[in-house]
Amino acid sequence: MHCHIIPHVDDGADNMEEAIKMLKLEYEEGVRHIIATPHFRFNMFETPLEKVQEQFLALKSEALHIGEEGIDLHLGCEFHVNMNMAEMLREKRVLTMAGSRYVLTEFSGAAPQSQIRERLYSLISSGYKPIIAHVERCAKLRSDMNFVEEMVEMGARIQVNAESIMGKEGFGTKRFCFKLMKSDLLHFVGTDSHGSSYRVPKMKDAYLSVAKKIGEEYAEQIFIDNPARMIKK
Repeated sequence: MHCHIIPHVDDGADNMEEAIKMLKLEYEEGVRHIIATPHFRFNMFETPLEKVQEQFLALKSEALHIGEEGIDLHLGCEFHVNMNMAEMLREKRVLTMAGSRYVLTEFSGAAPQSQIRERLYSLISSGYKPIIAHVERCAKLRSDMNFVEEMVEMGARIQVNAESIMGKEGFGTKRFCFKLMKSDLLHFVGTDSHGSSYRVPKMKDAYLSVAKKIGEEYAEQIFIDNPARMIKK
């Protein structure tokens, strides 16, 4: 539910061949549904929505022929926060997750708590369900579990990257991820994959690690059940 697999739209897959390699890796990991989330960020990633949709449809067609079962590809966005988020979503200038009310919301690593609270409240009060992308990279959230809990109680949801669970970002990050789980403050796991060799999609190992340490029922919840709510119409 968080990857940069659509070619030619952001800093993810460079071309269709690379995107297909990523799809094959996802399939081998047991993934059968993907919400692709190309970046939108002012002055950095502003690919016209028409081009995003065109590239998405081309990749979606390819995804149906991956493996024996194929992969069902859905379209979302990793939306870097700004003052006009709710308005842009209402006008469909930027997409929600698979047409749902969920919005994958990215903050800069050093974003202050006041900005995080304000931007999330703006989305929630407008009827959206913000998901904080790779929360382990947000210093003001990572250092304050009470603040994380406050944001969840307000209506936000929390996502971490599979590699962070596996310790690829260091032991401290791994410990933080499991602390979130033990406090029941984690809702989604994504790869944030950008290619077939950078942030490689490794969902299976992360799933098995969570199932072993926290329990299989909880792993099912954050890897399968919660994301499924976004693609059920």
